[in-house]
Amino acid sequence: MSNTFKSRLAQIPEGAGALFFVQMFSTLGFAVLYSTLVLYATKHLQFSTKDAAAMMGVFGAFNYGLHLFGGYLGGRLMSNRNLFVGGMVLQVIGCGWMSTGTVQSLYGGLALFLTGSGLNVTCLNMMLTQRFAPEDMRREGAFFWNYAGMNVGFTVGFSAAGYFQLSGSYSELFIFAAVGNVLAIVLALVNWKSLADLSTPLLQATPQQFRLRFAACTAILVGLVPLVWYMLQRPDSTGSLVKWIGAGIALVLLWLTLRHPEPQERRNMWAYLVLTIGSLVFWTLYQMAPNGLQTFADANVDMVVWGFTVAPQWIQNINTMVIVIGGPTMSALFVRLRARGWQIDVPQQFALSLALMGTGFLLLPAGISMADGRGLVGFGWLFGSFALQAVGELLISPVGYAMIGKLAPRQHQGVMMGAWMLVTGVASVYAGEFSGMLPEAAGSTPAATNPAYAEQFMQLGLGTLAVGAALAVSIPFLRRLIRGKDTPADDQPVAVVVPR
Repeated sequence: MSNTFKSRLAQIPEGAGALFFVQMFSTLGFAVLYSTLVLYATKHLQFSTKDAAAMMGVFGAFNYGLHLFGGYLGGRLMSNRNLFVGGMVLQVIGCGWMSTGTVQSLYGGLALFLTGSGLNVTCLNMMLTQRFAPEDMRREGAFFWNYAGMNVGFTVGFSAAGYFQLSGSYSELFIFAAVGNVLAIVLALVNWKSLADLSTPLLQATPQQFRLRFAACTAILVGLVPLVWYMLQRPDSTGSLVKWIGAGIALVLLWLTLRHPEPQERRNMWAYLVLTIGSLVFWTLYQMAPNGLQTFADANVDMVVWGFTVAPQWIQNINTMVIVIGGPTMSALFVRLRARGWQIDVPQQFALSLALMGTGFLLLPAGISMADGRGLVGFGWLFGSFALQAVGELLISPVGYAMIGKLAPRQHQGVMMGAWMLVTGVASVYAGEFSGMLPEAAGSTPAATNPAYAEQFMQLGLGTLAVGAALAVSIPFLRRLIRGKDTPADDQPVAVVVPR
């Protein structure tokens, strides 16, 4: 081992390297469920397309919504490493329970899994960020590698899910997911000391306070499971609740904006609200990838490419490939364009991302119009649609959270960051509703269902293009709203991952 390599290893803060592998294995279970849930529900448990889509929508809403709750609990009531391991234990039990293959085990297993996944995801980011001082420039690189570990986990999870899908071995697939999560727990325990919290409110607690808070957090973990179980079985009511909560937060933000005293900050908040609408539209269509689009791919797309059968879950890896290759490429391109005087900013990127998403959906009815004699659409049309969606993600996802730091007044950053995360949960509910409007594949033929698919994909694509066009027209207005803010280099796209 060279001295240079040794010196680089020595510069990595204790625990940061271990978190790369913990992240990778902890992602496996989510990747399996994210890409398989709708197919498992419709093919194995005989759910209707509408019921499976609604459940997937609630799955996404709970996952993203509980992230906020977990971020509050970690470091306050329970250490981040304890909460992470506790959540992973729930995920393991949940995957094991789902492997028994019944409807009731699905609801019970999902309740355990979602409680664990929702609460422990932010713990990994908190453990990583604590390894670096605020001014440490290595933090960005560490999160890049952490994202890379997550992408590896997604790739392995999607690939394994597709392999087991082809043989219908769902029980073995859920066991595989459980084993991956067990390995994450083992890695966390092996590196237990190096993953300790370094700066959290819990460290100031007395031993008695620590025990009381630990007991309270454990009770919350256990108590959330039956609540999630109950709401999973009522996806319509749960989806309505999520939308009402989203509407309530929107009204709060509107009220805060109208009453904010500082003129420039108030203009920035208006820009945030406009861009949030564009974000909601984008993520709604994006969340249809593991839902309605996957059902369409399984039933109406010719998945045999060069004599090789492509499993529906493997389509999700198109996103990963585009991000890994396109992220650095797009970043370098934007640096060049900016150096030549091109003005590339957040409003432009949001408008372009919506244009790409809309175009991606419009490729599908074009492909349907050229379906073969069996009514099957060529795989290339689906590949092109997913690739365009992934490029759109590169434009909107990396700058979203950075944008909040620029536009949100200090006293409102918490609620504006929380609202930005909640948008993805609300979008998941809408994605479930749109996916539920797609035709039932069971008992039908591709030729019979293609017209309904083409009509809805056309409507969604044109509607998204219209929102993107409206945002593009608003670019000068949005620039005037945020003219008091700089557009630094961190607006450039970087490698990102499928949102969890």
